[in-house]
Amino acid sequence: MHAITLPEFGEPEVMRWAEQQDPQPGRGQVLIDVVATAVNRADLLQRQGLYAPPPGATEIPGLECSGVIAELGEGVTDWHVGDRVCALLSGGGYAEQVVVPDTQLLTIPEGLDLHVAAALPEVACTVWSNVVMDAKLRAGQLFLVHGGGSGIGTHAIQVATALGATVAVTAGSAYKLERCNELGATVLVNYREDDFVAAVREHNGRGADVILDNMGAAYLDRNVDALAPDGQLIVIGMQGGVKAELNLGKLLPKRGTVRAAALRARPERGRSSKADIVAAVQEQVWPMIADGRVRPIVHAELPITDAAQAHRLLDSDETVGKVVLRVR
Repeated sequence: MHAITLPEFGEPEVMRWAEQQDPQPGRGQVLIDVVATAVNRADLLQRQGLYAPPPGATEIPGLECSGVIAELGEGVTDWHVGDRVCALLSGGGYAEQVVVPDTQLLTIPEGLDLHVAAALPEVACTVWSNVVMDAKLRAGQLFLVHGGGSGIGTHAIQVATALGATVAVTAGSAYKLERCNELGATVLVNYREDDFVAAVREHNGRGADVILDNMGAAYLDRNVDALAPDGQLIVIGMQGGVKAELNLGKLLPKRGTVRAAALRARPERGRSSKADIVAAVQEQVWPMIADGRVRPIVHAELPITDAAQAHRLLDSDETVGKVVLRVR
């Protein structure tokens, strides 16, 4: 098979589409003929040498894919060769074939194109696990998501709106804020010009009940300021740095919670596992997609051989939603 390799770390041009050894499914795994994958921020960090795969995972980038099951490993009984699926991966999506545990497979949502489905597993599992399974977001609460125009952001807006929450977003342009508004966000903050702390407090006098943050250190103090009493801050990214001072004097009176979580590092099975998250997404999120309350937002589709261009596109200010890479 062919796959994207990283012979060295650096700019997008270091990626190479090259011959690799064919993967073989082990017990409890399936082999997928990949039709499409999608670009995530973690892929860009891995390419730069800033985010290594978990121990034992392939070094081929790609945290999600869609395709057709080509082979079943020993013990797999709930899936069949020829099934059209999408999958949450620890790596390996930028390839013609990938092996994945059968517990990380998802059916293709009703009415959805197979290529477009590649844009769903990572965002759906990230948002549902953090915002709903952990933070228990519910109707009537105020939900703040930073980077509203990102793949995570555009999905989170729709899921939170479907649950009956009010959604606040930050984004860096009027165009992105307009797109976020179309998806259901009603509190719109241009982070280049306005203060999101003031915006959420002005909206309800309390602050945000749940904050989903991709910035990390740079936003920590202001995120604590923006929390409502009993609010929860969930950090899923470190685009603004990894170290910051946490003012417990602000957090204690609010009875606030600060947590950090990485989907890629979760165990396959057991407590807080990918298996549990994938099962919940299949049961709870897929019906939202089938009935149109949530839809994948794809900014562009490019061939896998244009992976460098796709990385630049995701890293640009113009992209709203996901960038899909077509393998077949």
